[in-house]
Amino acid sequence: MSRVRNSRIGEQMKKELSQIIQLELKDPRVGFVTVTAVDVTGDLQEAKVYISVMGSDEQKEESVQALQKAKGFIRSELGKRIQLRHTPDLLFRMDESIEYGNKIETLLKDIKKDSDDGI
Repeated sequence: MSRVRNSRIGEQMKKELSQIIQLELKDPRVGFVTVTAVDVTGDLQEAKVYISVMGSDEQKEESVQALQKAKGFIRSELGKRIQLRHTPDLLFRMDESIEYGNKIETLLKDIKKDSDDGI
């Protein structure tokens, strides 16, 4: 299967999953969740859904658990919206790249501040 096609399917799934999670899930444990990326396997059997959640570590864990619990509903809704013979199994993962980027940015600012101070 073509990488371009998988990438296109992943982007379509990202768009639809974002709408389903934001507008149709009623679980209060699902906080402010953003779907950052979707990686679909070559055979379209699985899709890793990377999410970012605003809040504490506990809130993040609760959001992931709520999404795992609602996986059947989410997958069913996704299947209605996208035109695939088989809707991939969804695996929700935390996307730590934003936090990692913020940490690197803070470190770089500290280094610049130290060099400006003559240390």
